Amino acid sequence: MSDGQSNRPRTAEDPTKAILSKSGLNEKYLCDYVLNVASGCSHGCSFCYVPSTPNIRTRGEMLKEQVDVDDGQEEWGDYVLYRDDIPERLESKLSRKRTWRETEGGQGIVGISFHTDAFMDPRAADISSKTIQILGDYEKYTRVLTRNPKLANHYQHSFEQARGYVTIGTSVPTLDEDAVSAIEQNAPPVESRLDGLKEFADAGFPTFISLSPTYPSIDSRDQMETLLKKVATADPDVIFHEPINQRGANFQMTVDAAWNHSHDELGSQLAKIRDRDAWRRYSLKHHAWVQELGDKHDLPVHLWPDSRLMSIADGAVEAWLRKWYDRQSPEPFAERPTPSTPMPKIPDEVGSLSL
Repeated sequence: MSDGQSNRPRTAEDPTKAILSKSGLNEKYLCDYVLNVASGCSHGCSFCYVPSTPNIRTRGEMLKEQVDVDDGQEEWGDYVLYRDDIPERLESKLSRKRTWRETEGGQGIVGISFHTDAFMDPRAADISSKTIQILGDYEKYTRVLTRNPKLANHYQHSFEQARGYVTIGTSVPTLDEDAVSAIEQNAPPVESRLDGLKEFADAGFPTFISLSPTYPSIDSRDQMETLLKKVATADPDVIFHEPINQRGANFQMTVDAAWNHSHDELGSQLAKIRDRDAWRRYSLKHHAWVQELGDKHDLPVHLWPDSRLMSIADGAVEAWLRKWYDRQSPEPFAERPTPSTPMPKIPDEVGSLSL
């Protein structure tokens, strides 16, 4: 079984005690809990926000001791600490747990894994597959996110055991494989991601695609249309969309990765959106394109507007973004109700940007 990696990270066992953590990802209509099968991720995506979270940022001593990490952010992609005991400990916890969080956005779903890739390699896949089975046994809805659904296909028996309680998705930022290899280092190619996800859809499992983060090198409506039409071939139940966030050390690492891999066009476009107004225009333009094209091709799109983008918008633009932020996602998984309102009208100011 291919794991999609070209470089092997430093590995160890993770001493983390927490199992299920409440999550703010219900604001994105994803989940109410997260469960991570490892700390660190072998894909090493430069834009990843995880190294700046407490799970990595506050555990420097542990990372140094376990895998000789000096800087959790700079060395992201070079280390993985696996949580091999998660399935056993999870079953014990669920057998005793009497309350369960279920928000309107999260629907009580457990997200595996949003701080690492659930199927980045066979070891992570073994942990994840057992975890999926246990959650299914306890009738807990589970959302799996992976850039390696091809590997996940080798574990369909686990998904079968949890059928009706599990959905699987993948991330697709662009169809430019040179850009993907520059920014996502060791992750499988986009074509492989879509092929693997389509196998799950053909087998009758609910699926989703995270169209994120779309790069500013997608600089025309036609390019975005090509991207959307391609991801639609995987037959996902929902296509989430999010532009890249230009703040934080991970954004500078993304710019550097593009330059270091001689992807000059992408590097130039990323460097331009360091400017807040340029980032605002790019983000609004991409959101508008995805909404327009989703409507045109009858695709189940759902926008994820950034809170900072809303904070620097005003009037009709802010209201448009806020309506998306508050709108239910069009995904039937976990008995989610269908959106009660149509897609909000794109303001004239944003529509002129998207021409």
